Amino acid sequence: MTLAEVAAALREEARAVGERRLLVLAGEREACYDAADRALDAAEIDRDATALVGTGKLGCERVGPKRADRLLGTTRDCVVFDAHADFRPNAVGRVVGAVDGGGLFVLLTPPLDEWADRRTDFDRALAVPPADVDDVTGRFRRRFVRTLRSHPGVAIVDADSGRVERDGLTRPAPRLSTATDVPQLPENRAFPDAAYDACLTQDQMAVVGELEALRGSGPSASPAAVVVEADRGRGKSSAAGIAAGSLAAEGADVLVTAPEYRSSREVFVRAEALLETLGEEIETVGDPPREIRVVSERRGEGERRDGRAGERGDEGGGGRVRFAEPTETADLLGDPRDQAADSPHASGGSEACDQSSAPDAVFVDEAAALSVRLLERLLAAPRVAFTTTIHGYEGAGRGFSVRFRDRLAESDHEVVETRLDEPIRYAAGDPVEVWAFDALLLDARPPVEEVVRDAGAESVEYRALSPDDLLGDETLLREVFGLLVLAHYRTEPDDLARLLDAPNLAVRALVRPDSASASARNHVVGVALLAREGDLPADVREHMYEGGRVRGNMLPDVLTSQLRDERAGVTAGMRVMRIATHHAVRSRGLGSRLLAEIRREFADDLDWLGVGYGATPELLRFWRENGYRAVQLSTTRNDTSGEYSALMLDPLSEAGAALRDRHARWFASRVASMLADPLRDADADVVRELLRSVDAPVELDLSDWDWRTVASSAYGPGLYDAAPRPFRRVALKHFVDPQGSSDALSPLEERLLVRKVLQGHPWPQVADELGFHSAGQCMRALGDAYEPLVDRYGTEAATAEKRRYID
Repeated sequence: MTLAEVAAALREEARAVGERRLLVLAGEREACYDAADRALDAAEIDRDATALVGTGKLGCERVGPKRADRLLGTTRDCVVFDAHADFRPNAVGRVVGAVDGGGLFVLLTPPLDEWADRRTDFDRALAVPPADVDDVTGRFRRRFVRTLRSHPGVAIVDADSGRVERDGLTRPAPRLSTATDVPQLPENRAFPDAAYDACLTQDQMAVVGELEALRGSGPSASPAAVVVEADRGRGKSSAAGIAAGSLAAEGADVLVTAPEYRSSREVFVRAEALLETLGEEIETVGDPPREIRVVSERRGEGERRDGRAGERGDEGGGGRVRFAEPTETADLLGDPRDQAADSPHASGGSEACDQSSAPDAVFVDEAAALSVRLLERLLAAPRVAFTTTIHGYEGAGRGFSVRFRDRLAESDHEVVETRLDEPIRYAAGDPVEVWAFDALLLDARPPVEEVVRDAGAESVEYRALSPDDLLGDETLLREVFGLLVLAHYRTEPDDLARLLDAPNLAVRALVRPDSASASARNHVVGVALLAREGDLPADVREHMYEGGRVRGNMLPDVLTSQLRDERAGVTAGMRVMRIATHHAVRSRGLGSRLLAEIRREFADDLDWLGVGYGATPELLRFWRENGYRAVQLSTTRNDTSGEYSALMLDPLSEAGAALRDRHARWFASRVASMLADPLRDADADVVRELLRSVDAPVELDLSDWDWRTVASSAYGPGLYDAAPRPFRRVALKHFVDPQGSSDALSPLEERLLVRKVLQGHPWPQVADELGFHSAGQCMRALGDAYEPLVDRYGTEAATAEKRRYID
């Protein structure tokens, strides 16, 4: 066969069964573009329905590799991906789903046997100083080529010679249509018929029906949460858009949020289309629209556009569908934990929200790409839908299930769970989808529970897993990457390439032998991804100090550029990028065992171990208990996780201890002022655990007058407001550098110290957040909290002042 014959046959077979096919054109770049041009002509593919991801020319739409996300939510008859200049796994994951059933995904590559040894811009991004691009390996591409040569539906043609290595034809049996192929309207439905007519599959109709649970209104309505899971290309965003449009037509204020607006663009497209079908007069804001307003008046009680009776119909203006970033959405809603002020979590983690701007319903698209903490905050919405991709490049539905479902079950929401299985853009069993899942490990999972559930800290073995170990054992690679997916809310195909090729990364694991297996295979129950940092030459340190960006080296970068320590990059360390234990064996000390083994392994070779993460009370406690101490808390929240990031160090050498100690001292000297300004909205329980994690002396440089002020507030008529500074110094001493036991105060009293004394919030707000009946009661409680602190730290002047009121 010739190239033209292969392209034509692939296209014919793909169209006959509604599937897609992959055509690999391997060779030098110019030859590949020439071959692609001929292949498109032979396959009779319209250039107007084709997109090129690359920098060459094919007479069609062209998208840069770093802008591949522009194709998300769109469809093309063909996507041509040029992997010569830049080969980013994330970009492949984003664009492959844009190919419609009956279409071709065309991949332009260097000669396959040479590809692993070629280097692209992405490889240069993996070269973290002091390493360079020559230290980056080609293991990911070697595995990628292996999948191309082994999967059905993949044709390979040598663009230089014209030789056909594989024709890619699967010769499938004909598909027979049946009556069930036509979606049937659900009998009991509240959304208009037009909403269900807009659905393309029975699955979609069923999900739209479940989303009717978000229609509840009024103070007596029970909170509802709908969870929608699907693989990519099943139409979950479209279903969400149809439901959002239906709610807006009824007059509801619908807020859509997602890690990035582009993730939810299809929601707005479908909502707008439905509202236009319903004949609603609408206005859009932005291009593409970030808000759709219904400007026609809502109908009276019981009237609907389709003539059927409806439950909603309040008088007033029209509804709307609007977008907000996840953290902005959470701020609009307030914190669900604040709804129970006497709860141990009532810490005032967010300012009081403006309830007038709170939406009627919230749609969280690509929920798996958000942190658990942020998802918890979104539960403040009385009616909320979470849609998530099960095997997606932007996050894992399984991780969402494991990490968040318990929190959801504990909430007061009535939970409805549903999923979409039937593909919309292409037929079920599409070979290109199967190939993409394998090539990018989108379906990677940890081992099944049955083979690890009896694992404990004493029954596992510590192992260093080299990239060659992972490349040579597909099951091992899938178990490791599957655990990493669960460990972090956004693990991507790029991370798989880093795992296999980046010179600064290392994998350490705890494995459990499978006694029931004849092969006695070891299964991964815990894994840590480590990044070597520091040991930087003087010119790189100077560049970093002067504000220049240096790839990787996150901890030295922050300590140098932000905290002005030019010596921070001299020492060498290992940062724990990710750590995970299997969900079936958590709370058994496996994470601590893994960290202890890592410390033992590197104790003689490095200066420090470090970590940076979105701070929560639980994580701060875990790392502190394992010997790590805080040296910084970021002053801005991460846009995706909604958390402030904590940096912690565990020294391994004298140089590492000196680094940790000086930054701990500097942090202790400035943290009180940080809490009163940029960290004023930090969660009180986060602050409590953070300050306990700082290992630094706190000197109480208070005068006799200062002590008399504090003691008279605790035991007499003195007032905190007269002199806040000495109160702050004593509070900081209690948390950071306590004398004796650290349980002198109750958790509620400590939250009071954080919110009032360290963060300086008004008395009425603190009283309301912490469950006091009045500001006066809150003031008296603060005085009571200082009694044991005066007794523990007070000077003779404090003792004398105390005796005036108790003798």
